[in-house]
Amino acid sequence: MSVLSRAAAPPATGELAAVVAKLLTNLDHAPPAVLPLPDNSESPSESPEPQSVSSPFADMVDAVTPHRLLGPTGLGASGLLLRPRRDADDGERPLGSGPPGPPGPPESTGEPGESRLSRLLSGHTDLTRFAHRTAAPAHALSDAEPPAEARDIPPLYCPPPLRDVPALATAVNEGIIVWAESIGLYEGNLDELRKADFGRLIMLAHPDCDDPDRLLAAAKCAVSEWSVDDYYCEEDADDRAPDGSPSSAAAELGPRLEMAAAAIDPVHLPAEYQERLERALQADPILRAFRTSFEHLSHYATPAQLARLRTEIGGWFIALGAEAGWRTAGRMPPVWEYLANRQPHSFLPCMAPIDVLGGYELSAPEYTDPRVRRVVTTAALAAQMVNDLYSMAREDLSNGREFNLPTVLAAEENCPRREAVRRTAEIHDELVHRFEGEAAVLAAAATPQLRRFLGGLWGWMGGNRAWHADSRRYHDQS
Repeated sequence: MSVLSRAAAPPATGELAAVVAKLLTNLDHAPPAVLPLPDNSESPSESPEPQSVSSPFADMVDAVTPHRLLGPTGLGASGLLLRPRRDADDGERPLGSGPPGPPGPPESTGEPGESRLSRLLSGHTDLTRFAHRTAAPAHALSDAEPPAEARDIPPLYCPPPLRDVPALATAVNEGIIVWAESIGLYEGNLDELRKADFGRLIMLAHPDCDDPDRLLAAAKCAVSEWSVDDYYCEEDADDRAPDGSPSSAAAELGPRLEMAAAAIDPVHLPAEYQERLERALQADPILRAFRTSFEHLSHYATPAQLARLRTEIGGWFIALGAEAGWRTAGRMPPVWEYLANRQPHSFLPCMAPIDVLGGYELSAPEYTDPRVRRVVTTAALAAQMVNDLYSMAREDLSNGREFNLPTVLAAEENCPRREAVRRTAEIHDELVHRFEGEAAVLAAAATPQLRRFLGGLWGWMGGNRAWHADSRRYHDQS
């Protein structure tokens, strides 16, 4: 989904809007916020290292994650009620099974060097005392209850977020705006970029990072990726070739994506031609965005981690070309082809630097292991199904230019849209259950880095769901 389409999306109304709002905001069926993995005594999990706060917007947030959930809707709170905890006064009990005591400061487990953030991730804090008092009931999170005939669609099986820190999201958002203005990205549309609230997504999706500058580096990469839609794929995309000669937007999608690949994986030409290439790279705000975002991320990522991100973006570029082929041919793809396209055309590039933000490195052999690859792509596809549900109302107005799973299902199975939403939710849930089960198997003999990465994927899914659930499309926000 493009940047501006999220900000400019029309409000969702009617029965399907209520159904989708209920799916995205109802946490009754949610699994725990922390990925339940088996104990691994040979590879104890690592605690996140405290990160220096190096952003110029650092004064907008505390250096340490706050002790409580700060979000206006309390999303994520119910997930914190699912882990067992032992109280000194009443023994072990399920969280949320009885009224908690009055709120107090987080209790330390007594382990040396343990940060508040690491205690949050491991479930060893008294955040639940606050969560019990501030969590909004599921029905209060949507604008309207779905009609009776829509209640057969169960809530999504998707974790809630591990944290909600609005001040940190705001800091990242401000950084995005300053950066975009400096390179001429979304010139004249910076208010819409701000409304898209991508700083909030990155904050929610990377709960083991509280450094605004690291989060901003990832946010720049994400905005660069999504803005490709607005600049290269929309109906009003530039109809000139990269060299400035007249052409058509459809014909030039491939050449423009090729230039974007050159921006993130530098091309080394003979001197005479290198200068011409450089002029073309400097002339396009998208290419400036890719270059500067990768440069920023390189402050924290190793060459191998950057290569991993380039690979995921390259796969996404191929998928963009395939989708353009559907539009050119005027055909609706079958469901199997659509899902095959949506595996790389998903949040996969956004998930790739999870370890970069966490301050550790998952080795290339581990990341490319077929078993690991299966769970990574499963998580990415599940997250994309949440986006498909969210995007459906806006994409209905695209005159067939946009595709989402409910629309493709309805066309292939000749079923009502409500049934297509239900089937999309079922497919999402199947993917999440598959990820959960296979991640547990992998974790049994995993390195600490892989265990953290698996937990990071789970956290990403929870943050992605919360970001979409808090959308201005389903809530009356100015």
